[in-house]
Amino acid sequence: MKYAFTKMHGLGNDFVVFDAVTQPLRLTREQFRQIGDRHFGIGCDQILLVEPPTLPGTDFNYRIFNADGDEVEQCGNGARCFARYVLDQGLTDQREISVGTQAGVIRLTVEPDGLVRVDMGVPTLEPERIPFVAERRAAEYTVEVLGEPLTLGAVSMGNPHAVMVVADLEQAPVERIGAALQQHPRFPQRVNVGFMQILSADTIALRVYERGVGETLACGTGACAAVVSGRLRGLLNKSVKVSLPGGALVIEWLDEQAPVLMYGPAASVFEGTIEL
Repeated sequence: MKYAFTKMHGLGNDFVVFDAVTQPLRLTREQFRQIGDRHFGIGCDQILLVEPPTLPGTDFNYRIFNADGDEVEQCGNGARCFARYVLDQGLTDQREISVGTQAGVIRLTVEPDGLVRVDMGVPTLEPERIPFVAERRAAEYTVEVLGEPLTLGAVSMGNPHAVMVVADLEQAPVERIGAALQQHPRFPQRVNVGFMQILSADTIALRVYERGVGETLACGTGACAAVVSGRLRGLLNKSVKVSLPGGALVIEWLDEQAPVLMYGPAASVFEGTIEL
């Protein structure tokens, strides 16, 4: 069967988006893997599904599948593409929409300048809810990885993140430590691993090794988690520019009771059909 899709990206974090509102869509894990394959499929970091709402008070439902076929809870760059997609495809005429995800409800706003603001909700910091194995909540934890102790923050933005501060981002062992830490038994649902270099209290540089994907050009939830972790450690201000390999986001977080707000672009690349 042929399915229509749109290829999109948020700062180089790329997605294949399917409208599951107007076309029937029942895909298997193997089909998601085929779509995500950069040699034999369309190629992407993640596949996004736009579905009819399932939660009260929402406009749509949002599902995310990694290129390896695993479904995940949240994706910030994908959320910005989601907002752009439903507006551009005429699925809504609202510039403010509420969207249900596995992690709860998020609110998306397409600004007049084309940037998308995402209300990512209040971050989860209690270890058992991240989930992360620890006796008590702390701003920093020590975890042994490949025989060496590492200091990291643990945050959930609807999906689990470990955040490390590094002195030189270019020299950071992203592949080696990222691959080892995402499988660590203290993160029972695996983890996205962020490597953060603090340039000032208002600016950081970040690289992220994502579950089921590897290092990506950008990670929206990773940017949010990095700012939250940095603020909990007393290193960052309330509004922070996050420079990622694919571009920059602005993340705002006032305090522990406040939602994290993310501002950034989303772009369509091309449209097509695929037979699955």
